[in-house]
Amino acid sequence: MALKASVIVDKDFVVGEVDKRIYGSFIEHLGRAVYNGIYEPGHGTADEQGLRGDVMGLVKELQVPIVRYPGGNFVSGYNWEDSVGPVAQRKRRLELAWRTIETNEFGFNEFVDWARKANTDVMMAVNLGTRGADAARNIVEYSNHPSGTYWSDLRRQHGYEQPHNIKVWCLGNEMDGPWQIGAKTAEEYGRAAVEAAKVMKWVDPTLELVACGSSNLNMATFPDWEATVLDHTYNHVEYLSMHQYYGNSDDDTRTFLARSVEMDDFIRTLVATCDFVKAKKRSKKTMYLSFDEWNVWYHSHAADAKREPWSIAPPQLEDVYTHEDALLVGCMLITLLKHADRIKMACLAQLVNVIAPIMTSNGGGAWRQTIFYPFLHASVYGRGKALVPLIQSPKYDTKTITDVPYLESIAVYNEEAGEVTVFAVNRSLEESLALEVDLRSFGKCRLIEHLVLQHEDLKAVNTENNPDNVKPHANGNATVDGLKISAQLAKASWNVIRVKVS
Repeated sequence: MALKASVIVDKDFVVGEVDKRIYGSFIEHLGRAVYNGIYEPGHGTADEQGLRGDVMGLVKELQVPIVRYPGGNFVSGYNWEDSVGPVAQRKRRLELAWRTIETNEFGFNEFVDWARKANTDVMMAVNLGTRGADAARNIVEYSNHPSGTYWSDLRRQHGYEQPHNIKVWCLGNEMDGPWQIGAKTAEEYGRAAVEAAKVMKWVDPTLELVACGSSNLNMATFPDWEATVLDHTYNHVEYLSMHQYYGNSDDDTRTFLARSVEMDDFIRTLVATCDFVKAKKRSKKTMYLSFDEWNVWYHSHAADAKREPWSIAPPQLEDVYTHEDALLVGCMLITLLKHADRIKMACLAQLVNVIAPIMTSNGGGAWRQTIFYPFLHASVYGRGKALVPLIQSPKYDTKTITDVPYLESIAVYNEEAGEVTVFAVNRSLEESLALEVDLRSFGKCRLIEHLVLQHEDLKAVNTENNPDNVKPHANGNATVDGLKISAQLAKASWNVIRVKVS
């Protein structure tokens, strides 16, 4: 007998407006993300700047609104001046975060050009590891000041008459991590971040700034780190960052698919910490969250451990994603939407080749990994208002996580388009799930489509030679009777049910 679950959604019960930047991504100078990823001169699809057209097409398909750059751990040793000006004069550097050679052939201005061609904005990070407020103010002046000063005129000499007008800036990266170049205590980082924030906004008062939260929820200093950092930066930044990756190295899929429950707890703890500091400071300002690194990451660990150092753009972190990975990515996307009132930016880490939805071969093709599809569906159809889901679902327990609902779901109401989209994952590995969605407040509805991502093999992957092995179909069985959706969700499946509302 099939499992049964129900959801009630009401157009007046709103979690929050979905900021499109929740569907952001990330390009770091790491592995083949830049070189032989978005940039490969001589490739058959490359343009006059060496930007791969096949990759560009897939990025545009995802409708990514913002991309974080240039790191990541890379940014804590980044001298931004090395990456601008005539390419022949740029310095090669030992890149200590990932132990490679950085040629700086592709730099800051080239990335801005790529972002414009990809129809996306830039989320720029500044180095607060080996550098600080001085370098931070200078790059903002170079990027955003119109003209008439040393750094703005240098940009113009480099061929960019108009300012880049980058508005979102990250104050360092994972500064609590001992692996980070220039790692700091919360007090040290809080002081460095607030001083950088001050001068950056003195150069351009329109900036939105992101302070570093904990590197992950398992850090020993979490969430004291956040409370201390915000004590310094609360009045100077708009966002606090979150990072979290999950893996299934124990091959325990039931627990793996439950990790988004932990992610939900992580977000709730961060919201509570932000609101504690808000109360402590008697502030009326709400601190928002930027979940600017999230994904599945574990497949490549063994291969990365064997890599020899000091090569140029070697394969690194090239996880080949499975069907079950796509299911967890779907659950994580739903979790982000459930907190649309506080999470206003997020970055799937990363975009190309490095733990990425898009893979390439050097000189060859580009293809969609399994995780491409839930991200695509959410980005395209998850725009509007996230609605509070009242879910009734049977649950299961794992060794470490209890009360895991078989159904993970949320609905998004796009009032302008007159559409409601229901995203749903059936976590059961053995049984289908009978789903009913009550749309009582919307009037008469009609079905647009029911997209399904499913595969009998949880470990199934896509490759260059078999790029469509795991691919969604539009043959879902959802029906609409007046105000109610009925559907049978296949075991271990990602579902997108779209309806037109009056």
